[in-house]
Amino acid sequence: MTDLLAPSYYLAPEYVATQGPLHDVEDPATLEHVGQYGEPSSAQLDTILDRVNAAQKLWAAMDCKTRAGILHRVADAMEQADMTEIAVMMTREIGKPYPEAIGEIANIPPVFRYFAEMARDDAGRIAGSMQPGSFQFQTYAPYGVSVHIVPYNFPLILGCWTMAASLAAGNGVVLKASPAGTICTLMFMKFFDALPRDLIACVGGGAEVGKALISSPKTHAIAFTGSAEVGRQIAIEAASQMKPCVIEGGGSDPMVISRHADIQVAAAGAVTTAYLQSGQVCTSAERIYVEDAVHDEFVAAMVEKTRQLRVGNGLGVAEIGPLVSRAARDRVLAWIDTARDKGATIAIGGGVPADQPKGWYVEPTIVTGVTAEMDLHETEIFGPVVSIIRTASFEDALTQANASRFGLGASVFTSDLAEAHRAIEAFEAGMVWVNNPLVDNDALPFGGIKSSGLGRALGKAGLDAFRQPKMVILDPVAKMADWWYPYPDDWFLDAGGRKHV
Repeated sequence: MTDLLAPSYYLAPEYVATQGPLHDVEDPATLEHVGQYGEPSSAQLDTILDRVNAAQKLWAAMDCKTRAGILHRVADAMEQADMTEIAVMMTREIGKPYPEAIGEIANIPPVFRYFAEMARDDAGRIAGSMQPGSFQFQTYAPYGVSVHIVPYNFPLILGCWTMAASLAAGNGVVLKASPAGTICTLMFMKFFDALPRDLIACVGGGAEVGKALISSPKTHAIAFTGSAEVGRQIAIEAASQMKPCVIEGGGSDPMVISRHADIQVAAAGAVTTAYLQSGQVCTSAERIYVEDAVHDEFVAAMVEKTRQLRVGNGLGVAEIGPLVSRAARDRVLAWIDTARDKGATIAIGGGVPADQPKGWYVEPTIVTGVTAEMDLHETEIFGPVVSIIRTASFEDALTQANASRFGLGASVFTSDLAEAHRAIEAFEAGMVWVNNPLVDNDALPFGGIKSSGLGRALGKAGLDAFRQPKMVILDPVAKMADWWYPYPDDWFLDAGGRKHV
């Protein structure tokens, strides 16, 4: 696949040399040069959109069984291939540990199979007729061409969640790869060769390319995953053009630890949830609210389990890789320093690992004594840092957990079933995990409320996001109806306000 490292874009089934700006890619672990990616020129982008639109009309006209079969062939190609080279490139581009990179890829084929069959099974519904002899039903139509803008932390699967749904619904697709992750994304696109020519495209580029795709009259639906503020701006732009959008705007997810929790299990779950991919996960637990009765025991257990984590290059033996860039590392370190200056305690970590002088590493960090006035409490940190807050009671923990502008996910550890149901009801979040954080399901909706987003990926809601319902009234025989013009005279009132006889 080394020929794909040349700056190019993908327009099924071909790679085309880009004519726009070039960007160097640096390994965040070693700071070595990885390669380059290129942006398409404005003329190239326009050509891409024209060709995807033309291909989409043929795709939409295809029967759902044939479309499903083609999507299954895409999944077949993914499952039969050796993904090692792509996973290694993902690790070199963004620092993600190799087991997590290869794991991300392994979870993609089932998404295409799920949506292939969901769209084939659910094509509308029949309503009870309001008129004898009339067939009245709902069907669906695709929007046209959908734009998918993805972040660096999951450069492949997050795009595939919404692309699979969009393709199954009959749309064409344009993916804008993340600047950190473009090369591995373009390498992965070869598995879409089974799709009809020109139906899917993948381009590199930054914010300007994204803006051009969103504002173009040749695109018709938007899917975005990224920061809350950028998501808000995209939602505004999409609304100004009446384009539907699915926005996942990140979060600062809370976790509640009940006095009824198994503390060792809860600490292990918290460590994984807080530090997976160096905390660069939108559903990372960043605020942990612990009942006073078990606070000290939980902190001690979590510190001990955090101490066991290995920090290093994601291509070696390490749970904690580097952050994606120097800017990302410096932001996280600044938030830790500010919290320390305001009176918080660093229970473990808090700086750059002494044995990792090169690369954008931050020690896995636990901060206690965090208050609502500290940036750590409300900001999406996107680093290996977690705040632990002591609470007076379980109800107090739920109240504090909800005191946030974010509402993506929330989790709780408890062995009390009543507490579990209380948390499910009380959490102001789009997703809730009880004793089993971070898990997702292709058949269940993924997304948040408040500033964390609009709409949902995955599940039936994820499919519906990329198709528009159409009401149909079908009378097999044309016949006069008694309410058609002209109305009978006795339907009217005379000048005196009386009914005509």
